[in-house]
Amino acid sequence: MSLSAPEFQFLRTMVYRDSAIVLGEDHSYLLEARLAAVAQSQGIADVSALARRLQRDNDPTLRRKVVETMTTNETSFFRDLGPFELLRTKVFPDLLQRRASERSLRIWSAASSTGQEACSLGMTLLEHHRSATAGWDLRILGTDLSTTIVEKARSGTYTQPEMNRGLPAPLLMRYFARSGAAWQTLPVLRDMLDFQQMNLAAPWRPLPKFDLIFLRNVLIYFDEETRRAILTRVRSVLRKDGYLFLGGADTIRDPDSGFECVRSGTTHYFQLKA
Repeated sequence: MSLSAPEFQFLRTMVYRDSAIVLGEDHSYLLEARLAAVAQSQGIADVSALARRLQRDNDPTLRRKVVETMTTNETSFFRDLGPFELLRTKVFPDLLQRRASERSLRIWSAASSTGQEACSLGMTLLEHHRSATAGWDLRILGTDLSTTIVEKARSGTYTQPEMNRGLPAPLLMRYFARSGAAWQTLPVLRDMLDFQQMNLAAPWRPLPKFDLIFLRNVLIYFDEETRRAILTRVRSVLRKDGYLFLGGADTIRDPDSGFECVRSGTTHYFQLKA
């Protein structure tokens, strides 16, 4: 049974309240398509019955499943090559010079999904700057809203189709090992990574200051008020000479955001205004 208008509005509001993800009036089909699997897994007849169950019981476990199902987990290794090329040629050399006395780097993949972006950041650093970072304390934090997705990222295990999406064969052989039909991240890369569940739109727990933040392809799912709130928090955890990368469709419109855009070829990043 298709969702009634009140049922769609209920689910739409619930998703927004729990995640700040905005579902437009034309997203009823998307919501029904994604939640059909949740209803089936719970032995519920259809999405309409799922909505009625949540209205009646407000089951927190079922509510979390619904919200996490509505998050977008599209990802791949080295997604959009421009930012990673800029890391190799400019950002990492600059940070390594600036942090030479500290011998420490903190990087945050703030919408890490199943971990491919965080892995790509680590591989870029190791592949092109391994000798320069010998003995350094290198830490990459990956966060995502979905606990299920975070658990997969922590496992460091990827299927062959996942490996085929953007990962060059030489890097596959250097940083992963066969694990049955899948591939397992090797310690040289895995030991740099830490994955945690985090809702960017909710109050943040204490975080360290980061040298580099990737906040890519996530702000587009929030309304303007939520985007401003997230960027304000990002500003508080980015070191004064650190780098912020957003997705290609993301932008910072507010002139009072505290960030300035720096363009380099076809790629751009943001830094805190002086």
